[in-house]
Amino acid sequence: MTRERVTAEQPIRNWNDVFTAVSAEPRRQLVVSLSEQPADDPVSLPESATNPAICSDSDTLRRELYHRHLPLLADMAFVEWDTEPLVATRGPRFEEIAVVVDSLHANAGELPESLLEGCHWIR
Repeated sequence: MTRERVTAEQPIRNWNDVFTAVSAEPRRQLVVSLSEQPADDPVSLPESATNPAICSDSDTLRRELYHRHLPLLADMAFVEWDTEPLVATRGPRFEEIAVVVDSLHANAGELPESLLEGCHWIR
């Protein structure tokens, strides 16, 4: 019987990808929006990456999504996106990031209030 050798490097890279991906508010909002949609349905941007508790400029967020957030998420295979219209769908690795966000949401009552104030996506 041949046994595949598992190394620690890949799980470490996977965790690093997840934490990098959720390190920005628009990306967290986008993951939540995609989680709330059926698996193959796209979400409109920038609306689906906007935190309603924060007043933000739609044009600025659109540019940031286009040049920074969406390429990062797509490079990690968490999302796929199109430009006309600007939309995103779940990528092949979406569940890896969604389960972390869902776990935080499910355990929001255990988190310090300092992490919850103004945090629309976790409540």
